[in-house]
Amino acid sequence: MSSPSLMLKAPFDGIVVLLADVPDPAFAEGILGEGIALDPLGDTLHAPCDGEVVQCARAKHAVTLRTDMGIEVLLHLGLDTVNLDGQGIELLVEVGSRVESGAPLCRFDADRLARGATALITPLIVTDGAGWQVRPLTALASGSRVRCGEPLLRLEAAEAAPSATTDATGSAQERALTLALGGGLHARPAARLRAIAQRHEVTLTVVAEENEADSASLSALMNLGLAHGSSLTLMARGAHAELALDEAEALLTTPEAEEHGQEAPSESLPTAGEGQLPGLVASPGLALGPLVPYRAALPEVPVDGEGDAVERLRLRQALVRVGESLQASMHRAERDGQAAEAEIFAAHQAWLEDPDLQAAAGVRLAAGRSAGHAWREALDAEADRLLATGNALLMGRVADLRDLQCRVMAELADPQGKPGLDLPAGAIVIAEDLTPSELVTIASRQPAGLCLAAGGTTSHVAILARARGIPCLVAMGERVLRMASSDRAVLDAEQGLLEPTPDAERLAAVEANIRDNARRAAEEREAAQAPATTVDGRDVEVGANVGSAAEARLAAEQGADGIGLMRSEFLFLERRSAPDEEDQRCEYQAAVEALGGKPVIIRTLDIGADKQLPYLMLPQVPNPALGVRGVRLWQRHPDLLDSQLRALLRVEPLETLRIMVPMVSDASELHWVRGRMQSLAKEQGLTILPRLGAMIEVPSAALCAASLAEEADFLSIGTNDLTQYVLAMDREDPHLAARADVLHPGVLHLIQATVTGAAGKCPVGVCGAAAGDPLAALVLVALGVDELSVEPARIPAIKAAIRRLDARTLADELPALLRLADAMAVREHLAAWQQASQDTTTTNLERMPS
Repeated sequence: MSSPSLMLKAPFDGIVVLLADVPDPAFAEGILGEGIALDPLGDTLHAPCDGEVVQCARAKHAVTLRTDMGIEVLLHLGLDTVNLDGQGIELLVEVGSRVESGAPLCRFDADRLARGATALITPLIVTDGAGWQVRPLTALASGSRVRCGEPLLRLEAAEAAPSATTDATGSAQERALTLALGGGLHARPAARLRAIAQRHEVTLTVVAEENEADSASLSALMNLGLAHGSSLTLMARGAHAELALDEAEALLTTPEAEEHGQEAPSESLPTAGEGQLPGLVASPGLALGPLVPYRAALPEVPVDGEGDAVERLRLRQALVRVGESLQASMHRAERDGQAAEAEIFAAHQAWLEDPDLQAAAGVRLAAGRSAGHAWREALDAEADRLLATGNALLMGRVADLRDLQCRVMAELADPQGKPGLDLPAGAIVIAEDLTPSELVTIASRQPAGLCLAAGGTTSHVAILARARGIPCLVAMGERVLRMASSDRAVLDAEQGLLEPTPDAERLAAVEANIRDNARRAAEEREAAQAPATTVDGRDVEVGANVGSAAEARLAAEQGADGIGLMRSEFLFLERRSAPDEEDQRCEYQAAVEALGGKPVIIRTLDIGADKQLPYLMLPQVPNPALGVRGVRLWQRHPDLLDSQLRALLRVEPLETLRIMVPMVSDASELHWVRGRMQSLAKEQGLTILPRLGAMIEVPSAALCAASLAEEADFLSIGTNDLTQYVLAMDREDPHLAARADVLHPGVLHLIQATVTGAAGKCPVGVCGAAAGDPLAALVLVALGVDELSVEPARIPAIKAAIRRLDARTLADELPALLRLADAMAVREHLAAWQQASQDTTTTNLERMPS
C-alpha cells in the first residue's frame, strides 16, 4: 500500500527561489518550517492545495491553509510587506473559507509592493507538518520558471522514527553539581540549557531539593530560585545524554562574565557619595519631586474572545510573528558581533516558546479570554512569581518579560488604539530608556526630570529633553531601575547625581537653589530678545536647534536669532511611508514663518544604517557610523533628495531659507548637491536660490575647510559627530559618553582649523550639543565661531553667558588649552580661569567709588 501524499502547486507564475536563498533568516534557516519560494510574475496569489483558510494576516500579506490531513501551509506574500499595512493587497477569502487548489486568495499591485517591501519573493512554508516529509521536486532549481498550478513540493507520510529522547537502556543519567553562576539560574543560562537539550535531542531536567523543572520551560527553570552556590542535580535521557550533561555542567559551573550593560563603569560617571546615584548629564537643571517608574502602556486588547479555537489560532500566529522578529534581531546582533545582545534575543525567544507560559495562556483562552488578554494575564502571573522570589537578578528580568508581553499584545491589538499614560505631573521619571515619541508623551505630563538607565548625552531623547528644559541624567545603569519609591527625591542634573532620600537640610538647600535659578532664568528670559554681545564688542548669533515647526515657534519666544538647525528627519521617522512633498513644504514653511524673517537653516535628511526608516531599510553594516548616511545616502537614493529639495524650494521667502547638507567629506559632495538644487530650481522657474551650507562632522571636512568654504555659503560644525570621529568613541555608548568630550584638545584643534580655513570666505556656526555647554560655548566663541545654535530652552542662558564673556581675554588662553593632555584638564583650566575672572570683576566693583 502506498503512503499518503500531498502535492503543493505553484500559487502563481514565478521564478523559483530555494528557501536557503531567501534574504530573510526566519525563512532561510527553516525557523518557520520547510518549503520553497517564488518571485512572482503575476498579480494574483492562488491556493496551492485544497483546504480551509485558518489565518489571514491583519496586513493581508499572509494566508494560512489547513488541509483535511491537518497540514498547515503558509503563503507569505513578499518580505517585510507587513509594513505596508495592506496597501496594494486585496484579500479574496476570509478565515473559515473552504478553497480548492488554484482558487484565488488575493490580488496585489506588484509595483506598489515592490516600492515598499524588501522583496516580492513569496515563501510557501509547511508550518505544521508533523509526521510528513517535505520533498522538493528534483526538476526544480533556483532560477527556473514555473507556471501557476505546476507542482512544486510533495509531502509524504514519514515513517515512524525511533525516539531520540531516551538512551539505549532507557535509564536517566544524573550529575550533581554546585551552581557557580554569580546571578543564579536566570534567563540567559536557562535559555542555553534549553538549547543544549534541543541540540543533543535529550530530555534535560534540573532537580533542586523537592522541585524539578524541564529545560523546555524557561519559567520553570527560573522559578526554581537557584542562586550562586545552590546544589542541584542534572538528569538527562537520550542517546547523547552524556554529551549534553558535559555541556550543561560546563555552563552551570563556569562563572559567567559580567552582564552586558548592567552598570556603566564608574570611571565614566561623576563621583557619588552615600545615598547618591551618578549619571551623565544629558540636559542640565535641578529638580525636586517623587520618583516614579515609567513603563510603556500595554497595547489595548479586548478582554473577551470570540471562542477558544479562533483565539488560540490568533495567539499562535502572533507568537510566530514575534518569533520571526526576535530571530531576525538575534541574527543581526550575531553578525554585528554583539554577542550579549544576541543572547538576550535568544532568551526572549526561549521564553516565547516556553510551554508553561503557553499552557497558562491556554487556560485563560479556554475561560473565554481573547488571545491578547490571555497572554497579558499569563505573563502578569509569571512576573508576579519572579518578583516574589526576592532574587534581585530574577526580579530584574521582569523588564524582559514585560517587553515580550508588549510585543505579542501589539500583534493582537487594534492598530487604531492608543494606550494611555498614568504619570503624575512634577514626577522624576525613571526608565530603562525612552524612544523620542515616548519622551514627547511624557513631556506633556510636565515631569520634573528624567533618570534613564541607558542612553547617551547626544541621543534624540537627550536632544528633546534639552529642547524642553527637562533635567535629565542618562547611562545610570540598572541600579536606578531598582530604586525604591520616594516621595521627595533630588535630581541634580548639574553635578550628575540622583539623591532618592535627601535629608531635611538638603531639601531646604535644593528648594532655595531652585528659587534662585528660577529668578535668574526669569531675568535671562527678559533679556533674551536682545543681541548677544561680548564684553569686548563681538556680536554672536544664538540660534536654535529644533525638530519641528512647533519647536521653531518656541525658539522664537525664547529669543532665538534664527534657526541654526532644523532636523528634518523627525518628519520622516515613526511613520509607514515617506512624507510627500506638500507635507514637507507645509512644515518647512511654518518654521520659516515662526521666525518672522530671521534665517532658518534646515538640514536635509540625516539618516543611514545607524538610524533606520521602516520604509527605507538599508542593509546592516559592521559599522553604521562609517556607512551610507547623510549626503552619501542621497547618491544612492536621489529621488528622496529631489523630493525634499522641491519642497524646500517652494518655501517663501527663499531669502531667509538656508539648506544644510550633513556628513560632507569634501567640496565635491556639496558641489553635487548644489547641481541637483540648481536643476530643480530651473524646472520650477526660480531665479533666487537659498544659501547652501555644509556640516563639519568628519575630520576630512575640518581639514579641508578652506576648499569647502569656496563652495559653501556657510559652514556649521556638528560637534557630536565630529567628537565621535576624532576620538573614535561611539557617542551613544554610555561607557564612553563622558570621555567623548568636545573640549578634548584634538577636537578643539579641528574646530580651530575650520574657523581658520573659512576666514574671509563664509561664516562658521556650531549646532552640536557643545554650543549649549556653559564652558564649551565660551571656548567656541573665543575660537572665532560666528553663531551658536542650542536647544530653545538654553537660548536665554547662553546669551547671558556671552554677554559676560571677554572673548579676547579667553582667546589669549587658547594656546595653553590646546597644549593640555585631555578634556578633563581643559575643563579644570577653564573653571579656574572663569573663577579668577569673576574674582577680578568682583574686586574691581568693590574698588569703584560709591
